[in-house]
Amino acid sequence: MTAHLEVAEGVGTIRLDRPPMNALDIATQDRIKELAEEATARSDVRAVVVRGSEKAFAAGADIKEMQRMDHAAMVARSRDLQDSFSAVARIPKPVVAAVTGYALGGGCELTLCADYRIAGESARLGQPEILLGLIPGAGGTQRLSRLVGPSRAKDLIFTGRQVKAAEALAIGLVDRVVPDAEVFDAAHAWAAKLAQGPAIALRAAKESIDAGLETDLETGLAIERNWFAGLFATEDRETGMRSFVEEGPGKAKFA
Repeated sequence: MTAHLEVAEGVGTIRLDRPPMNALDIATQDRIKELAEEATARSDVRAVVVRGSEKAFAAGADIKEMQRMDHAAMVARSRDLQDSFSAVARIPKPVVAAVTGYALGGGCELTLCADYRIAGESARLGQPEILLGLIPGAGGTQRLSRLVGPSRAKDLIFTGRQVKAAEALAIGLVDRVVPDAEVFDAAHAWAAKLAQGPAIALRAAKESIDAGLETDLETGLAIERNWFAGLFATEDRETGMRSFVEEGPGKAKFA
C-alpha cells in the first residue's frame, strides 16, 4: 500500500508511504480518498494527521505516469484526482498536515486540504506545475487563493517557485514552524488535544466556517445559527455547561 491509516489516542494518522519522495500516482490518490473516507467513518478517529516521510511530505504527481496520459485520459481522470483530495478536506473532524521536506505540486495541494499546517524548518512548499506547461489540478488554484489571497497565490502559481518554511509562515501558507525533528510530535499533540474535545461541536465549527466561506454573509450566519441552536440538543453541550457551572471553565471531559 502507498498510504496507511494508523490510529492512536483518538488520532488517525494518514501516512504517505511511497519512497523515495511520495510521488502521488493514481494508486496513491485513490488510496488517500479511501483512507480519508475511513477516517471519516470511524468513531475511534476524532482528529486526523496527514504526514509523509522526513524527506518529503509529497513531492508532487508522478510525472512519468502523467506524461503517458493524453487529453482524453486526463479529462476522464481529473475529477477523480480532485475528489481524492477533497475527501481529505471533507473529513468532518480537525485535520492537521505535518509538513516535512518537500510539499510540491499535489503535495502542496494536499496540505491545503487540512485545517492547520505545521511545518519543519527545512520544509519547502510550492506549485511548480507552470514549469511543466500546466496549472495546479487538485484544487491548488482555488484553495491556495482562499488561504493566502489571490495575489500571493498568483505569484506562487505563475512562477512555480518554492517557498521556504519562514516565508510560508509569513504569508499564511503554514500556521506554525518547528524544528524538523519535532514536526510529527507537534502535529500529533495538536490533534490529540482536539480529539478530547466535543466531537459534534468541532464538526459544527468546521462545517460552519468552510461552508460560510463559500457563500454570502447572511447565508453564512444562517448556517452558524442552525448549528449553534442544534448543539443545544447534544450531550456534549450538557456536559460542557454543567462542568463550567460546577468546576469552572476548561475542565469538561467529553465522551
